[in-house]
Parts: sequence; structure tokens; C-alpha cells
Amino acid sequence: MSFAFVDAPLDRAEHLRTDAAALADLWPRARLLLLDADGLVLVDADDALLAVQPGDVAKALPADAVFLGLDEGRGWFAMPAETAGVQSPGRLALRAAASLWPVREATAFAQARAVLHWRSRHRFCGACGGRLAFERAGWLGRCSACGIEHYPRTDPAVIVAVSDGERLLLGREASWPPGRWSVLAGFVEPGETLEQTVMREVYEESAVRVRACRYLASQPWPFPSSLMLGFEADAEADEPVPDSHELEAARWFTRDEIGAALRDEGPVQLSPPVSIARRLIERWYQALA
Repeated sequence: MSFAFVDAPLDRAEHLRTDAAALADLWPRARLLLLDADGLVLVDADDALLAVQPGDVAKALPADAVFLGLDEGRGWFAMPAETAGVQSPGRLALRAAASLWPVREATAFAQARAVLHWRSRHRFCGACGGRLAFERAGWLGRCSACGIEHYPRTDPAVIVAVSDGERLLLGREASWPPGRWSVLAGFVEPGETLEQTVMREVYEESAVRVRACRYLASQPWPFPSSLMLGFEADAEADEPVPDSHELEAARWFTRDEIGAALRDEGPVQLSPPVSIARRLIERWYQALA
């Protein structure tokens, strides 16, 4: 399966994160992504990644620049737009960039959004309240008071195409646009396997009992910091009962209904093509051909 934020990743070159001289050498000709406080990236008038000369931002590598990795020997960095002092014609959200930009740039944007979001919301130590000082090119926060190390947070979540053999289970949240439906998903809890999460989340959200499940693929989903772990599951043909705290509705869909939605025919709207959710739905539909 192919979806956004997965293909053409940068070489993260972890060994360079403690090499200040090497990072400084990369800075003058680096690719630079500038993100605002809402996670939007600065773009030019054509919604392409804004071409920024690092030397126009700072002569030397700034302390708040995060090293993302290498592409054919060229360094990529990200930093908050408000500290860069650069003006741009526009700003672009990650979902829009995924459908407009080259794959490598969109994948780097996803990486940048996730790590900058973590840094902006983890400025102080959760153990003692001391201020964090960032090291390892932005990937490690060390408490200035107690010395505890803090690393970027990623929240694992399962996302599941649940089928009774003939129909696909979909749900919708009340906040979604009218007609939008998607496969079920939920976060992994402490002390729980992924398979246990699949069974628990599906039952909690819909009262449908899963018999078996199989892992398929994963997708970074930095909205703000999730990793979506895609599964397909076999379930009993139970009548769905949505959990009012999670879903507005849940029901079974036939293959014909899913096919019409994939062709944008009728009232049902599915998850966007950039998401693993859409690929799970398409995989289920094609498997019944």
C-alpha cells in the first residue's frame, strides 16, 4: 500500500546529531522548512516550499534549528517561522502539501511538523518543572535542573478495516463533515498488545466482536504526533452500537456502497487519499472483486 508521509524519507543521519562541525558545514546550502505555531509551512505564491537561503536567516546554525536528515549529501533543517524573520506569500497545511508537493518534501514536512510540535509543548521537565535545553540537533531535551532526558513523543494508534466477510464496518464522528465515514481507530493503552487494542477499540466503539486481525502497514500521522498501525480484522456480524462518547454513528457498508463512495457517487464520503484509512478501505474493496 502507498500513502502520504511514508515514501522517499530523508537519511536521518543520526550519527551527525552530535557532530556540531558537520552540522555547521551543512547549514549554508541546506533546505530549510519554516513552520508557524499552527504547524503551517511557509510557501511561495505557487504553494511550493519557500526557497530560503539559510544564510539569510542566520550566518551560523541557529540553536532552534532541528536537523531532519540528508538527501544526496545536502542537509535538511526545520525551525519555527517566528524566529527566522522571513516573510512569505502564504502558508500551507500538511494535508494540502501531501497532495501538491513532491513526495520527499511532503515526507520531510511531516517529520518537521511532528518534532517541532513536540518541542513547542515540552519546554519544561514533567518530573521537576525545570526548563529543557535541547541537544542532539533538536532531538533530545535535557532538564536543566534534574538532568532527565526527554525524547520526541509518538502515540501509537491502531486503525482497522473490520469486515464480517461481506460488509465493511465504518463509523463517523459528530465533528466530521456531513457524509464522511471512515474505518475505526484508537490509541494503544499501556500494557496492551496491538492485537488486544484492535479487539478492545472495535468493541468499545461499535460493540462488534473481532475474531482475528492481521497487521498490514503503518503511517506517520503528525496531527499532532500519532503513528497509525493499519490492520484488517475478521468480525462477527453483530449489529453495530456506536459509543456516544466516540462516534455519532457506526454501521456496515456493502461492497456496492463502498464502490460508489470510492467513485464519489452518492452521499458517502470516505477518508482522503493521503491517509492509510483510505488505503485500507480500497484494499478491502479490491479483495472482494
